[in-house]
Amino acid sequence: MRKKQIMCGVLAAAVTLAATMSGCELISSNVLADMEQEIATVNISKAEDFDENLAPYKDAVGTSSVIKRDLISYYITAGYSIMNSGSEYNTYEKVFNLLVDSLINNAVLTQYSTMYLLKEKAAEENLTADQIVKKFNGFDKESAKYEYLLGETSDDVKIAEYRTMSSINSYIDSYEKSILEDDSSESGSASRATPKNVDTELEDYFPATADNNIDYNVYTGYKGNRLDDSGIYKENKLEGSSNSTRIRAYMDYIGWLSDYNLVNSKEEKDVLRSVKELKYYESQYVIQLQQRVIEKYTDLYEQEREEKLKENNYEYLQNMYEDITDRQTDSYTADGFNSTISSMSDTSFILYAPETGVDDEQAKVGFVYNILLPFSASQSAQLTDLQQSYKDKDSETGYGNDYYIKRNKLLSQIKTVDQRSAWFNGEKDYAFKSEGVAGTDYYGSSGWLFFENNLTKNYRYEQLKNYTGKYAFKGEVVEKEDGYVLNETELDIDQMLSEFSGYIDFVLGSSNNVSVNKTTNYGTTEEFFKKNDDGYILDKNKKKQVDYNKLVYAKGQVSFGDDAREESALRVNVFNPESTQNKVLSAVNELQYAYTTDVSVLSQYIGYSVDAGETSYIKEFEHAAHEAVKTGAGSFAVCAGDYGWHLIYVTFIFSPEQMQYGETPDWTNNIDKEGTFENLFYEMVKSTDIKDVSTTRRTEITIEYNLDSTVEKFVDRYQDLLDMDKN
Repeated sequence: MRKKQIMCGVLAAAVTLAATMSGCELISSNVLADMEQEIATVNISKAEDFDENLAPYKDAVGTSSVIKRDLISYYITAGYSIMNSGSEYNTYEKVFNLLVDSLINNAVLTQYSTMYLLKEKAAEENLTADQIVKKFNGFDKESAKYEYLLGETSDDVKIAEYRTMSSINSYIDSYEKSILEDDSSESGSASRATPKNVDTELEDYFPATADNNIDYNVYTGYKGNRLDDSGIYKENKLEGSSNSTRIRAYMDYIGWLSDYNLVNSKEEKDVLRSVKELKYYESQYVIQLQQRVIEKYTDLYEQEREEKLKENNYEYLQNMYEDITDRQTDSYTADGFNSTISSMSDTSFILYAPETGVDDEQAKVGFVYNILLPFSASQSAQLTDLQQSYKDKDSETGYGNDYYIKRNKLLSQIKTVDQRSAWFNGEKDYAFKSEGVAGTDYYGSSGWLFFENNLTKNYRYEQLKNYTGKYAFKGEVVEKEDGYVLNETELDIDQMLSEFSGYIDFVLGSSNNVSVNKTTNYGTTEEFFKKNDDGYILDKNKKKQVDYNKLVYAKGQVSFGDDAREESALRVNVFNPESTQNKVLSAVNELQYAYTTDVSVLSQYIGYSVDAGETSYIKEFEHAAHEAVKTGAGSFAVCAGDYGWHLIYVTFIFSPEQMQYGETPDWTNNIDKEGTFENLFYEMVKSTDIKDVSTTRRTEITIEYNLDSTVEKFVDRYQDLLDMDKN
């Protein structure tokens, strides 16, 4: 039976850890007492400069304890991954000290945020500080205290509960997957880059019923926690799962927790079967609630800052706009600008571009996508033979005319296929049959699309940026019990251009948006070197210059219609998902994922940056990209190269003169209009300046209250963990 691989690397590492470390000194002899030891205490009200506005609420938090069990649990869920990530935290001593500091800082933030929210809650309920503290301390369970603080029926509480249960389901999934696998069916190992945010849930998502109750549960297989009781989890269950395999997986999970003494040995068997009754569940739920408390405080702090952005007729935003422009005007040189533009995105604007330093008046700088259609292995071998046979020491490239003639013939034989087979039979199955799935019209005949969660469940999952998602797999797909049989359709360069044009027309919902013109002299001349009446034109090294125009197979242009803003520095249409420019860019980006073998471009926001002068790219690509960039965004070119065909599409250009957003931005009318410069700039400021401020605020709190007077560490109680490197 075909299986979906859903266990992430951290979980896999944790499972491996459980199997390999259970016998080491991570577990001491007097286990239970050892695990319950306090390794640190925190009480921020002991600070000499404690905020007097919060002082009336200090008895609500008192002294918090960080226990050794918390440290072990944190290591399993995060520390092991950190230790093996290649960072500086590459020893037990370093990673455990890091985790202890993190737990202490979290306790500091939780205490501060709790008191701040209690002050807000007291005003909301018209209670005195003494009354609200007494009410808060009157709850028996720690989780109940935080539920009250957040609002017992609030989304914050439901999000915390969902995150707790979702995490546990993921762990149990990892065990059940191992049970379901057998020797005759193994997951594929092939991989291909995927767009950002694939299968990423929205930050504040929780599954809800029509009356806003949480629609989710941990699936253990036991009565009351069977699949029918698991709510929306059923959508993500492992194929082949049953109550019997789930019970086995759950008990393996319990055994794993027991190996680390994260389940109290005195808990009765019937309690073990009811996951929410476990002390471990309660501790993880409290952690999630504490995170929501910190996040709620941060949200309130950010709201206060956000209001300031709109004060005095948006004076703060206007000043920031002018300040960024002035700083970029002062600091950007032609060379410096070329190294800077790669950072541009919808959260990092470039408001000024200097002269390029290139004599050509049309010289421009921009970004391009690159769909590389490669030579086959046998064709690459033939190309190597040609390079050995047709050398020319007088040529700037080292090759003569015959090399280019024969390479052009070899290029004409290239057949490309859809490269997304790894999304069927690779590390994870992303494919789905779109026929019958609401909202999934598509281009092509197979009907097989990818990333169903992101494309059809935007209430739950992040949208994929700059990726349309409607280009069906090019070929025949046959679904089998143990995977897929794929018969890819071969395309030559002309057929690829037809796919390119056809898909863009499909996305725009109209025809004839793309003009394609084949160059008249490609492959027909016997003279690939520049020549005038006086003979060959030589470069600075006195070598014959190649006429790269004769290596451009085709040129073309996509019409943006009324969306075109050719000479505006802030052509924010490239970032606006509703604009024609962005729709085309997203379609071409999807074709990159489908066909290019230049996988490095798949990680670039809007492609490779192309300088106006010399670049590090091969000369054929450099020349074709320069010519396309000169024409403007939406232009494209197909050029020959030693790697195969390059289909180059221009996503964005800068004009070579100073670039401003015309008149003063119209903050009042446009700030709330999605896709306008004003809206994007405002969102950028919120996501960078305000986020930076709130992050800085968290840092300020921890620095202000993580003091010798407020925090006490008992290093000797976790010294055995720090010494594990010596064993």
